[in-house]
Amino acid sequence: MQGTTRRTGVMTDVHRRFLQLLMTHGVLEEWDVKRLQKHCYQVHDRSATVEKLEDFIHTINSVLGSLYIEIKKGVTEDDGRPIYALVNLATTPISKMATDFAENELDLFRKALELIIDSETGFASSTNILNLVDQLKGKKMRKKEAEQVLQKFVQNKWLIEKEGEFTLHGRAILEMEQHIREVHPDAVKTCSICHGLLVQGQSCETCGIRMHLPCVAKYFQSNPEPRCPHCNDYWPHEIPEVFDPEKDREAGGSRSNRRSLRARQH
Repeated sequence: MQGTTRRTGVMTDVHRRFLQLLMTHGVLEEWDVKRLQKHCYQVHDRSATVEKLEDFIHTINSVLGSLYIEIKKGVTEDDGRPIYALVNLATTPISKMATDFAENELDLFRKALELIIDSETGFASSTNILNLVDQLKGKKMRKKEAEQVLQKFVQNKWLIEKEGEFTLHGRAILEMEQHIREVHPDAVKTCSICHGLLVQGQSCETCGIRMHLPCVAKYFQSNPEPRCPHCNDYWPHEIPEVFDPEKDREAGGSRSNRRSLRARQH
């Protein structure tokens, strides 16, 4: 029907600079993405009205589509912060990492990923991951080296570390959801609210359905007696707060990547 499809936009220097800077970061929170967009307008076209972010990214994606690359939006699993990542749709996500990591390092990531996906909590302890170093493909790796490689995964925003345990970063979930569903079909968990891949979240103790923490927060918002949306039994877990971008900005905005973002905007 006429008017139902969005036209392909025209890439300008503003869009190209934005894409370049996003590529250097891999993933950014929404507040940083909006700041980055404004910065690009200030550099290349101060007189122009800043385009709505959704339309701005659609313009870029309409050009990137033929290259099987896309800017995707997601949310962090722990608190629901909106994030954006540049995703390569043409290759498997782990093969994309091959430019930054050696064969044995990639195999360490595969094993960490498998432990995380197979776990009930969505976390794998560093001890359990390091115990697998003798099984890695390629060059032998000592546990001390493996610890350093795990930190590289954290620095590159593929993993998150919390108190000696590792889980997937939002970037990894955005880029690897399809891969995880294909390679680990029996271990995949799905959120009953948004139907997306679930790594960490809460589950009903009666019927076993699972929900992302941000989905729990929104579903039970202002509900003094939360009940399972499937079996209607009492939901026994603590209900997290709904992410509030206004409150977050008042508190200083998103803090991740802030320092590196300023450094790269020149």
